[in-house]
Amino acid sequence: MLNKELLDILACPKCKGPVQLTDQEDGLVCPACKLRYKIRDGIPVMLIDEAEKLDD
Repeated sequence: MLNKELLDILACPKCKGPVQLTDQEDGLVCPACKLRYKIRDGIPVMLIDEAEKLDD
């Protein structure tokens, strides 16, 4: 699980907007860009090229 303080300072690398933890706590979602960034071994992978597009 991500530390609350870390989650508060993380931002989407594409739009610089806030990200939200998924319900399963396995990724971070940017609602503005509709992208999901995976969390691997407790570390968020905040790379635009590795983000998953979310369905509308």
